[in-house]
Amino acid sequence: MARVEILRTLKDEILRKFKGESKKIFKLMHSLEESPQKGRLLGQVGGIVIKELKYGSFRFYFITDGQKLKIVDKSHLIELLIKFVRMSDKKDQQQTINEIKKILQQFGSRGFID
Repeated sequence: MARVEILRTLKDEILRKFKGESKKIFKLMHSLEESPQKGRLLGQVGGIVIKELKYGSFRFYFITDGQKLKIVDKSHLIELLIKFVRMSDKKDQQQTINEIKKILQQFGSRGFID
């Protein structure tokens, strides 16, 4: 089983924007623990994969290790960390993806610390 982390700033933004509906969003995010292949692949920076999950008109972006994600054996998924880092609506989608890529290029996954 994979481990899902959500940045505290993203959690706060989701709670503020979606209120009661946020439980559904967190459940969707944590569903990746059982099936980490979910989500649309957006790109890769230095072995770190950027993917998105859609909820209505919003997108939730997460990063993970591209090599570990390719492993089909579930016993190895214990080591897989999935980290949700940003969200956007449809109109800000490309800007948010570019921001994530820039942070990854400059700092790697350490650029997304609470």
